[in-house]
Amino acid sequence: MLSSIKAFFEEHILVADESADNKQHALQLATAALLIELMRMDDHYHEQEQAALLVQLKTRFNLSDKEADTLVELASSELKQSTDYFQFTSLINQHFEYEEKLGIIEAMWEVAFADDDLDIDEEYLIRKVSDLIYVSHSDFIATKLKVKKQ
Repeated sequence: MLSSIKAFFEEHILVADESADNKQHALQLATAALLIELMRMDDHYHEQEQAALLVQLKTRFNLSDKEADTLVELASSELKQSTDYFQFTSLINQHFEYEEKLGIIEAMWEVAFADDDLDIDEEYLIRKVSDLIYVSHSDFIATKLKVKKQ
């Protein structure tokens, strides 16, 4: 279950002062977990999606190769214990601004389109996460179109 990831956030990341650095680390882990889950949706491993995941993490969060790999490893191990998205996305809702939420959705579209084949399950997951983190439908569509044009 996602209780372990929630406990990790509460104990190690989201301290009382909720500094910008702590919020940034939480956003990194949340984004990595959602992107990894997206890669798993179509039951096929695509190197392009893996590369897009790493590019998104490195460029959005200014991470080194090693930091991005460590983040992916941590997020992957936490996802193995997860049973749903609600507890995970509720952490995002509690601690992140709307623009940060849009960044997660945009990164998800980037990974989904990386292999030039948008699977229906990938789109479903992005829509579900978008709903759970209260991103408007118009912004969901706008980010999709923005990424698709690139």
